[in-house]
Amino acid sequence: MGKLSETRDELMTVLEVLSALGGVSRYTFYRWRRTGVGPPCLKLPNGDLRIRRGDFADWLETLRSDAA
Repeated sequence: MGKLSETRDELMTVLEVLSALGGVSRYTFYRWRRTGVGPPCLKLPNGDLRIRRGDFADWLETLRSDAA
């Protein structure tokens, strides 16, 4: 497996995603999730959410397209 695919598969926590978004609130993130406009998430058996770095990057690109 190449370095790029390893990076894309790396799992981010919700707090890491919020930080990467410039401090978006946890409430906003979960509202986006509830309404289906947030990044795709994985739900772990303990209930915690994780976001693949590649999925997060792809989601951000869709926002760029929508803004154009």
